[in-house]
Amino acid sequence: MTYIVNDKCIKCKLMDCVEVCPVDCFYEGENMLVIKPEECIDCGVCEPECPVNAIEADISDAAKGWVEINNKYSNIWPNITKKRSEDVPKDEKKWRNVKDKLKYLSESPGKGDGRPRKSIQCEDRGLQRQLEESISQRA
Repeated sequence: MTYIVNDKCIKCKLMDCVEVCPVDCFYEGENMLVIKPEECIDCGVCEPECPVNAIEADISDAAKGWVEINNKYSNIWPNITKKRSEDVPKDEKKWRNVKDKLKYLSESPGKGDGRPRKSIQCEDRGLQRQLEESISQRA
């Protein structure tokens, strides 16, 4: 199981979730965030942080297609770990209850944190985190 971000995030992109993620597995597009499925440790700590309920476990049939979308864009968009209130869309409130927002998804990347992309991949997620921390301390 993994968690994914669905179309409820499109044009809302509130970013409350990114600061609670213990493994920094969120990636930022111009108008949406996604979770990298291989990095998510299934802790679920992000799910209740989303005011629009855009984060869900991949166990439902509806979530299956979103696993592919999250995987695709997390491989090309920049990593984000800090909420930037200035980048939350000014009109996000009008988009909160709009249904079927996939047609509004921008494929353009967001700003991210400006950090280099993660490049080490390891099966053991705990070890992966330790490796990344070690590398960031050296940088």
